[in-house]
Parts: sequence; structure tokens; C-alpha cells
Amino acid sequence: MNKIRIVVMGVSGCGKTTIGDLVARDLGVPFLDGDSLHPVENVAKMAAGTPLTDEDRWPWLATVGRELAAAGDGGLVLACSALRRSYRDAIRAQAPDTIFLHLHGSKEVLKARTEGRTGHFMPPALLDSQLATLEPLQQDERGVVVDIAAPVADVVAGALKGIAAVVRSNPGVSSPGAAGTRPRQFDVDLAAAPFNLDGDAVAWVEGTIGAMTLEEKIGQLFINHNNDYSPGYLDAVLENYHVGGMRYRPGPSAAVQEHIRYAQSRSRIPLLIASNPEMGGAGSCDDGTFVCTHLQAGSHPDKGIARQMGRVAGVETAALGCNWAFAPIVDIHYNWRNTVISTRSFGNTPEVVVERAKEYFDGISESPTACAIKHFPGDGVDERDQHVVTSYNTLSYEEWDRTYGHVYREMIAHGVQSIMVGHIGAPEVSRHFRPGLSDAEILPATLSPELLQDLLRGELGFNGLVLTDASQMVGLTQAMRRKDLVPATIAAGCDMFLFFRNPAEDFQYMLDGYKSGVITEQRLHEALRRILGLKASLGLHLKSLDELVPPAGALAVIGSAEHRAVAGQIADKTVTLVKDTAGNLPITPATHPRVRLYGISGGADFTRADPLAYLDVVKEELEAAGFEVSLFRTAEQREAAGEAGMNFMRVLAEEATGDYAEKYDAAFVFANVKGFAQEAAIRIKWSSPMAAEIPWYVTEVPTVFVSLNQPNHLIDVPMVRTAVHAHAGSREAIRAAVEKIQGKSEFQGTFNENVFCGSFDTRL
Repeated sequence: MNKIRIVVMGVSGCGKTTIGDLVARDLGVPFLDGDSLHPVENVAKMAAGTPLTDEDRWPWLATVGRELAAAGDGGLVLACSALRRSYRDAIRAQAPDTIFLHLHGSKEVLKARTEGRTGHFMPPALLDSQLATLEPLQQDERGVVVDIAAPVADVVAGALKGIAAVVRSNPGVSSPGAAGTRPRQFDVDLAAAPFNLDGDAVAWVEGTIGAMTLEEKIGQLFINHNNDYSPGYLDAVLENYHVGGMRYRPGPSAAVQEHIRYAQSRSRIPLLIASNPEMGGAGSCDDGTFVCTHLQAGSHPDKGIARQMGRVAGVETAALGCNWAFAPIVDIHYNWRNTVISTRSFGNTPEVVVERAKEYFDGISESPTACAIKHFPGDGVDERDQHVVTSYNTLSYEEWDRTYGHVYREMIAHGVQSIMVGHIGAPEVSRHFRPGLSDAEILPATLSPELLQDLLRGELGFNGLVLTDASQMVGLTQAMRRKDLVPATIAAGCDMFLFFRNPAEDFQYMLDGYKSGVITEQRLHEALRRILGLKASLGLHLKSLDELVPPAGALAVIGSAEHRAVAGQIADKTVTLVKDTAGNLPITPATHPRVRLYGISGGADFTRADPLAYLDVVKEELEAAGFEVSLFRTAEQREAAGEAGMNFMRVLAEEATGDYAEKYDAAFVFANVKGFAQEAAIRIKWSSPMAAEIPWYVTEVPTVFVSLNQPNHLIDVPMVRTAVHAHAGSREAIRAAVEKIQGKSEFQGTFNENVFCGSFDTRL
């Protein structure tokens, strides 16, 4: 059976979206606004008020035709002005049996309609120009003409009657409502997963949207990053920009909770309050519990570790008043050089990622929290960091579908409520849906309709909310001008935009994008229904203002002894012996009392915290175990302490002496190398050329290298024969590592092949 393909055509203001949507609903087929298929160059022109030329239109019209030709079971209704015969011919070249439904209206009717459109401005000259351009359907064109002067219900009824007559005249085309039609792919179904709303909740969503001003609708698309806790700051954000959600700069739990309480009290519509609980409660407030990293949760056979991490994350963030977690991370760490997700991924196979992500989700879902898994279409292939440059998932469509596609299908089926889209391109996946895309046309997923609509909404069937990753990331901002990219993300299929760069500018860019048609009415309302649907699914609409944030007493769970005990148990399970090829272990105070301690860090990062502060904890734990510890200091550290004339050559000459083995019985190197979002990839950075802390001393004394963060350090220290991955700079992890080095307890952690960095010498 053939499919029914309909293009709803006509000049601006004739009601293509409204009538097309209703016709599609009656026929039981998908509806698509053709404007959403414009390439980004056209979107940018329209946003700037520059008229499109026919050269601009031909590729777009070909895409419209291909969408119709590729329609699923039952067919497709698509809105497209199609004013000229040549434009319709270009569509028919791809989909020959297309029926054109022309919504005809007199100039007076059209003028009255356009003047009544909220947020749109149609200059009289533009309407005159479109009417002059319009070439009515000719006798040899399969089509229907309906007068829009009648009430909407009559217009729809007339359209359906006309379509049925055209279909009857061509028996090869399926009749409306015939068997084989399917629900519309891109509709928001608030009664279905992940929203699962009842009739009252759906009514709240629709009624709230109906009562919003245009500015309030635009504001709901934004998630603000609260850089200030003051009431004046929050008042300005809420009164001027009407945001739909907030994330905040972490601080003490009591201050964070009060900050959230005030924000909710000042918002007419309940806010989504997001946190980033990738490691438990840590990161959501200064005193939250660090439970473990994602990699830790994937580094032991006990999958329940991930559930414990999620449970603590949910309990502590809910106590603050948060209701939305930007976690778990479902990227697959294929490339050992990738340090963006090296500790933030559960592992290097889709199977372990799916298993542990489900556990985390189940754990955090015990609290009233929605999750946003990230970073679609998947990080871990490119070594670069989307914070500083656009990165790419270069897998073929088939390989992507088998790996990342498997992960997203499983998590969608498991009930995940939202998906964060990375500023990550997927060239071969994009070309699967848009054959012929040039390299220059490959865009990050946040700007790619083929990845967000055809793949995520269509093939994967995701009904939930889609949000961008942070919009200041250069992975997004290098793609186009800010004024163009802000509305282009929503037009492409994102529902929410994460963080203003400049609030007044970004808000205006989004508003202008709507008024110019870059964001269609349909696209705006899809996004709003999902945003409010997520809020309703959390029951926020049923709570009074004083119930949206727990009382101050709820903060007792944050950093509690119970949660710290969980962290300690996980640290004990996950400290991993990567190799001990020289048989150096165990090393105890009885066998090796005098140890030289070296600390390696990546230097100060954006947090401005002391990068070597963890060494105090290491030294304390070693001394508590009974070791006599001598701490190495670099030339820079010694100079800062007041020693004159220091340089790396002098330090090396003093350190690397022939009596090294007489002074020390063993050497411990603890590395806590960070630098998140500041470099494309992170490696060890020594203090100087030929630095004295580089493990030249492996030939002198037993040497143990312990990483407290990155798993890829063996590429830079292949000479060490004993390597331990403790995963974290927490006291619990450091204490567990020291105990296991002494042989007081067994190493239980596991590792994957990434630790050897693809080099033979790292295994020696």
C-alpha cells in the first residue's frame, strides 16, 4: 500500500501549521513544519531579515521532497509555502504522488489573520509580495484548494473531503485512516512515558501555556546559571527573563538551599532546579558527599555501586531543593586519549555503560528527581573536549547504532526523562539521514535537525525533554554567530537552552528567532509542552511554594556519617592494582620505612584550589601507617618558600644522587592531574624539563605510582613497574590505597584496556 503525502501550501498567515496539524491528526499521520528543514545558512539569513533566493531554496525543497518520499507507514503532512509551480515541481521530483493542499484566502482575510498573530509582524509589502509570487495550482497538479475564510473546523473538514476525493481518483494512494498508519513521531504525548501525566496534569500544562505571555514562553526555554545568591540578582533574572530552570554555583548547603527556596518563591511557574551530581552529593554543594566517579562505579563486578552513588546523589540534592540531575553520563570511553570523560564514563563498552547507568538512574529515582543523561550523540571517540573545540563522533551509522544507539534505546526504554545534547558532530550518522552533506555542513548535534528529529525523536522514539549542553562551550559557539545559534538550537529540536552568555542579548536573540519564523509556532509549543510536562511529572504543579524546597532540617543528610561510610566501602572495593610486574608489593613500614613522596598535579585549574592540597592527606595517611615520609618539592615550590637561586637543574643535581637508595627505601608517586574544560586533552605536565620528580628512580628503589584521577598516566610513566589507580583524591580512597599497598587488604578493583594506552611498554 502506498502512503499519503500532503503539502499544506499558501502564503504566510494562511494557517499552514494550524490546519496542517489538525489534518494530520485526523489522518493519523505525522505532521512536519517544512521550515524546520532549512539548512543553517537559510536559518541565519531569515534571522537577519535577508530574503532567500531560489538558489537558497532548491536544496531545501529537495530536502522537503526527500522527507515526503521517506515518510513512514501511512504517510506525512508537511507545511511548506510552495508558492511557485517550479517549487512544487522540485518537491514532486522527490515524491511524485504528493497532494498539495492550498489554503486560499483573500487579501483582506490574510491581512486580518497576520495582524492577529502574537509575536509576528507581517509588513503589508511582504504580504503583497507573496500574493504576487503565488502561482495557483494548475489543472495537471494533484491538489485541493480550500477557502480559509470559514471557521477552522470547516476548513479542516473541507480539506479532508478534498483529499479523500483526490485519493479516490488515484487508487494507488492509501485512503485516510487506512490500516498501517501510525502515531505521529514528533508529537508530544504527555500521557506516555516518560511524563505519564493524568488528565488533570495535562490540563495544567495546556492551561499554563495558554495563560503565558510571549515573553514568558520564550523565557521558559532558558536555564540560567546563577552566579550570585543575592535576592536582587534572582529577582532580576525571574522578572526580566522568566526562565524555566536554574543551575547554581555550588556553595555551603545551607546557603544553596536558601537560595533555591527564594528562587522558587519568586517564580510564577515552578522552576526546574538542576544539579550536576556525577559523583554523588559532591559538586552540588561544598559539603556534599563524594561517593565515587563513574569510572569507579564501573571498576568492580558489583553493579550496585552505581546504584549507591545514585541514591546518595538523589537524597542529598533533593534535600537542597534540586529536582533535576544532569546525570548519569552514558558516553563510552573508546579513546584512551579522551580525558573529558575518562573518569566520567562507566567504561569502554556499551554493555557496562547501560548496566551501570540503569543502576544509577534507579538509585537517584528513589528521590523526587528527574535525570538528564548526556552527551548525545556520544562522547568518547574524539580525544578533544567540546568545552574548547567542536568534537566528533566519527563512527559509521551502523557502528553508532550498535553502540551508542544501543545505550540510548535502553535508557529511553528504562524511563529516562531528559537528554542533554553535546556540541558533538556525528558526520556519518548525519549523512545517513541527509545524504550528500559536505564536511563544511556537518554541525554539532545541538544544531542538527537530522540528529535531533530524524534520529532521536524518530528512530529512537524519545518523547522526553531535550536540552543543550552549556551554550558558552566553543564546541557550539564556533559554529555560527551567537544571534543565529541561539534560536537555531530550538529550531533544530532542542527544548531548552543551557545558560545565558549575556542574558539580555540571548533572550532577544531567541525572541527575534521566533518572530522571524526560525522557531515555528509548532516547535515553540512542542518545547513548552515538554518543559511543563517534566515539571508536572515531578508533581511541582501540585506543591505549594513552601513545599517546593525541604525545611532546613533536611540538610542533616548531606555529608552524613552514613554517606561517608558508603564512600569508604566503595573506595575499598575499587582501588585497583593495574600492574606489579616487578613484585614490589607489599611495601610496609617494617620492610621499607623511609619513603620519598612525590606529588604530581596539572597545576591550578579554574576552581583556584591548591592543586597539591591532597598531598597533605597522603602524607598524613602514610605517617599514620608508620612510614617516615620525606616530601619532594620542586624548584618553584622551594623558591616560594624563600630559598634563593633555585632552578630545575639545581634541584635535579640535589635529588638524583648516587646515595638515593641509601636515603630512601621506596618511592611513592601520587598523581592528581586535573584541568577539566581548559585543555583539549589532559596529560602529566612535569614541573620542568628533565624534572627531578619524573620516575628516574625506579632503577634505585621500589617505586609505586598511584593515580587519584586520570586512568591514562602509564603513557607518561611507562617505566614504573607498580601502578595503582585509586580513582579519587578523597581521604577514603587515599587511605584504602595505602592499606592495600601494605597488603592489609586485597585489591578488588578492575580495569579496562584503556589504562595501557595502546603501547607495549606500559605493560612491562
